[in-house]
Amino acid sequence: MVEEPKKRHSVKQEIPGVAKAMKALHDAVIADGALSAKMKELICVGIAVAIRCEHCLRFHAEEAARLGATPEEIAEAAGAGILLGGGPSWGIAARVLDRELHRLFESDQ
Repeated sequence: MVEEPKKRHSVKQEIPGVAKAMKALHDAVIADGALSAKMKELICVGIAVAIRCEHCLRFHAEEAARLGATPEEIAEAAGAGILLGGGPSWGIAARVLDRELHRLFESDQ
């Protein structure tokens, strides 16, 4: 007898209203204004480092790259987060960005 695969749950499925609201908030905040969307994503990179949020750092580094940020810009934004977050922020920036910058900028070469 073949066992049916268990239904996989996701937060988006369980609370779709919250997921939709978060997407709308992200889009509203990141939209070009006095600051470009790229600049706002770079700010988010620095904040992600300072608050030590690996998922946030991966997401915002990728979004910044998609919007044209260079590896140097992403690294400098991470540096601002390290300044505010200290040693533990250095650890997360080095670990996550070493992997992500390679994936985003070197894996296609």
